[in-house]
Amino acid sequence: MAPQVAEAERTAEPAGRIPIVGADVRAFTIPIDGAESDGTLTWDETAAVVVTAHAGAERGLGYTYGDQAVAALVESKLIGLIEGGDAMRPAAISAAIQTQLRNAGRPGVGAMAASAVDIALWDLKARLLGLSLADVLPRFHERVPIYGSGGFTNYAPDRLAGQLRGWVESGIPRVKIKVGRSPESDPERLELARETIGPDAELFVDANGAFTPKQALLWAERYAEHGVSYFEEPVSSEDRDGLRLVRERGPAGVAIAAGEYEWDLPQLRDLADCVDILQADVTRCGGITNMLRADGICKARNMAFSAHCAPALSAHVCAAIETCVHIEYFHDHVRVERELFDGTLDPEDGCLRPDPSAPGHGLTLKDSARDYEVR
Repeated sequence: MAPQVAEAERTAEPAGRIPIVGADVRAFTIPIDGAESDGTLTWDETAAVVVTAHAGAERGLGYTYGDQAVAALVESKLIGLIEGGDAMRPAAISAAIQTQLRNAGRPGVGAMAASAVDIALWDLKARLLGLSLADVLPRFHERVPIYGSGGFTNYAPDRLAGQLRGWVESGIPRVKIKVGRSPESDPERLELARETIGPDAELFVDANGAFTPKQALLWAERYAEHGVSYFEEPVSSEDRDGLRLVRERGPAGVAIAAGEYEWDLPQLRDLADCVDILQADVTRCGGITNMLRADGICKARNMAFSAHCAPALSAHVCAAIETCVHIEYFHDHVRVERELFDGTLDPEDGCLRPDPSAPGHGLTLKDSARDYEVR
């Protein structure tokens, strides 16, 4: 064998391998349209970190809702690991990322950094294949139901009613409001909500962990009087015994849900034994790779799955999740995604349908996004 031929064989990429040649990260802060509050927190802006990965002529985009610290971690620990990786094997790179984060800390900022990178890698693979991300995963559902989410505790009655009315009139047959900051006022707010959406639309509530278990049981009975069928985080997700108590002793017909603050699969597996509906957030739980695996947790228990927020991304992942019953169409994230990206999805008959003709998840960063860039 000629020396130059042997050298060429040693340096050639394996068949089908496409190396990632670069990656970058940017951070944004987007003011919201007025301060908002839930049962335990008040905020006036939303932060997002966007990761892009490059291979061939394509760029994959991923993001998470997190502080600039997430971007710093991606830069310091992960970009060097991404570059040179095989764009056709996103799950393998994600596994290496989990190892890389072992000493830096996997929960919290680490999980959000890993999630943003994982999403970018899956988007890149789908774009290189020229296929919709939902079809690469692959698609199980043609479209996924959504519920309108907002109804913040500081909303005046007119604003609350207007938001709920807008969702129902647009064809979304299920809505959720925040509760728990001033519990004594919640029955009046729920009465207004039910009057606004009518008898047929589903009514959900979210306490964001505001109650003790015994308080949650008391209020669950009151909420049920208004036809509430879904009670999210009645107590903190960290209180597994409390969640289990509310699930087991709460009123029939009121499903208990939680999971948005879980950072990995062991946490989701543990939580699944405490709720009726398991949630996960694709921008927090380890990205698309882990979100897909949450389907197995639910399938094994014959339980439903619901996606927390990030609707533009969740639509694609949830189209591949057999147990998924709906996606949270969260007011803040809908607005932020429209500010930052072209290619977001509009609801159709109360559902989101990933476009099979658009490669990847279809999102591209707008030039105008630089107005919100902080890093």
